[in-house]
Amino acid sequence: MLATKPLFVTLNTTRSASKTLYKFCKSKGLKPREVAALQDCVEEISDSIDEIKRSVAEMDESGGKSFAFRISDIQTWVSAALTDDDTCMDGFSENAIDGVVKDKLRTAIKKVAHLTSISLAIVNRYAGANK
Repeated sequence: MLATKPLFVTLNTTRSASKTLYKFCKSKGLKPREVAALQDCVEEISDSIDEIKRSVAEMDESGGKSFAFRISDIQTWVSAALTDDDTCMDGFSENAIDGVVKDKLRTAIKKVAHLTSISLAIVNRYAGANK
C-alpha cells in the first residue's frame, strides 16, 4: 500500500532520533534542566514510535474493522505522533538546553516532525481517495 512506505520511513527516522536523544541523556556534564528536558523528549518520541508502529500494523491489517474505521484510527495515531514530536521540540525552545546540544537535537526532531507530517498528509490523501 502506498501510504505504508512513508510510515516506515517515519518510523525508522523516529527510532534513530530516539537513539540520539537517549545517548545525549547519558552525556556527562549536563545540567539537571537539560537532563529533564531530554528525558521528557525521549518519552514523547517513544510515544510517537508506538503510534507510528500501530499505524503501520493497522495499515497492513485486511480484516475486521471497516476501511473507514481503520483509516480513522491511523489518522488519529499519526496526528498524535506529530503532537508528540511538537511537544518534544517545545522543550528545546526554552533555555533549558545548551545551544550546541539544542541545535543538534532540534534538527533531528524537526526531521521526524516533517516526515510525520508528510505521512499524515499521505494517509489523509489515501483516505480521501478511497471514500
